[in-house]
Amino acid sequence: MNKIDPEIFELIRSCSKDESSKLKLEELFAKIFKKYETTSSHLKLLENATKHDYDSILITELSLESPGPRIVYVNDGFTKMTGYSREEVIGKTPRILQGEKTDRHVLDRLKKRLIDGQAFFGHTVNYRKDGSEFINQWDIHPLTNSEDEITHWVSYQRDITERQETSKVLFDATIDFEELEENSKRTFADLDVQGNIISSNKSFREILKLDVDELKEVKVWDLVSENDKESVKDIFDDFDSSKVTEERYTWEFLSSGDQKLMLEADIHSFVSSDQTIVRVHFDNVSLRNRVIETLKKKTGNIEDLLDSHEEFVMKFKKDENGEIYCSYVSESYKAITGLSQEAILDQGIESVVSKKTIDLIKQSLDKAFGGKRCSEKCEYIGKNDGTISMIQSFKPIINEKQNKVDAVKSVALIELGID
Repeated sequence: MNKIDPEIFELIRSCSKDESSKLKLEELFAKIFKKYETTSSHLKLLENATKHDYDSILITELSLESPGPRIVYVNDGFTKMTGYSREEVIGKTPRILQGEKTDRHVLDRLKKRLIDGQAFFGHTVNYRKDGSEFINQWDIHPLTNSEDEITHWVSYQRDITERQETSKVLFDATIDFEELEENSKRTFADLDVQGNIISSNKSFREILKLDVDELKEVKVWDLVSENDKESVKDIFDDFDSSKVTEERYTWEFLSSGDQKLMLEADIHSFVSSDQTIVRVHFDNVSLRNRVIETLKKKTGNIEDLLDSHEEFVMKFKKDENGEIYCSYVSESYKAITGLSQEAILDQGIESVVSKKTIDLIKQSLDKAFGGKRCSEKCEYIGKNDGTISMIQSFKPIINEKQNKVDAVKSVALIELGID
C-alpha cells in the first residue's frame, strides 16, 4: 500500500464511518490499484514490444458513426509523431489528422473493412498539429472482450515518409530507366498496393502523354476507361499477390486528348525497403494490331512477307590502324536500295547514307565495339537519290577467349509506316 498517494489514504479515512470501514475501503482500493498496475504493466510491455515496428499506438471506441470513433488512448509515440498532447486528442476522432491530401479512397476502404469487423493495412497523407504533412501507415485490428465481441479498435501507426522517399531514390539510383536498353524496350510502371504510381519508365509516360508530376496526382485506375476501372480497382483493394492471376490483363487506357489505347498488363510484386511494390509491364496491343494491319497491307499475305526483302545484314571490323570498315553486306541490300554492295565495301558506309545519319552510325559502331548493343533510325540512299528509312541495330561479336569485341553485326530493317 506504500505506493498509493498519501492523499488517497486521507480521503479514505475522511470517508470512513469507523476503523472497520476504513480497512475495507483500503483493501478494496488496494485491489483496484493492483489491477491498475497490472494493466499499466501489460500496456507498457505492449508498447515496448511494438515500438521498433511502429511509431504510434492509438485506441478508439467501436462506433464508426459520425463524427467517428473517439480516441480513448494514445501512447507517447503518437504525441511525438503528431505534435498533439494526450489531452488534446482524448475524446476527439482521428479525423484531426486528416486534410486536403488525405486519400478518400483509402478512408472509404478503411471504413468498409472496419464495418465488416476486419483488420486493415494501408497508408495515406496525414497532418501534424503544426500543419506539416507526413505519410501515415496504419495497421488496425479489432479488440474483443471475453465474449469475442468487438469493443475497440487499436491502430498501430508509423511515419513512413522517409521510407517512401528512400524507395523512390532507390528506384532512380538503381534503375536508370532512360539508359538501360532492355528496360527502354518495355513499358512499365511501379505502383504501391494502393494504386499510386511510384515511378515509371519513359515509354509509359510517352504513350499516355503524361509527365512525372501528372502521374503523381492520379491512381492507376484513373488512367483507364470507365469499363475497366472496377477491374483495376479490384486488384488494388487489399492487394494480395497470391490472387493475381498469371494470365495477362487487358485494359483500355486514355492518353492525353482522350486517345484510346489497349494495353496488356503483366503484374508482379516484390518487397523493397519493407514496402510491397507492384510492377506492371505493359504491351501496347493497339500498336501491335496496327503493325499487323500494316504488314497485311504491305505484303498481302504471309508468303509474300517471307519472300520479300525487308532487311539487310552488315558486318563491321577494325583494320590494323583501328579504323572501322564494312567487311560484308548481304545481297538483300541491293534488292532494297537498288545499289550494289560494292559501293559500301569499296567506298565505305559514308557513301550510301544521308549526311544526318553518318554521325549516328559512327556513334553506334563506337558503342558496339565498346561492348554495348544499340539501335538507331537511319536513312539509306536509294535509286535516283531517294532515301529509305531503316531501323538499324548494332550487336558486338565477342571473342570469349580473349574477352574482346572482334566485330559488329548490324541488321537494317525497313521502317514500316505505321499511323
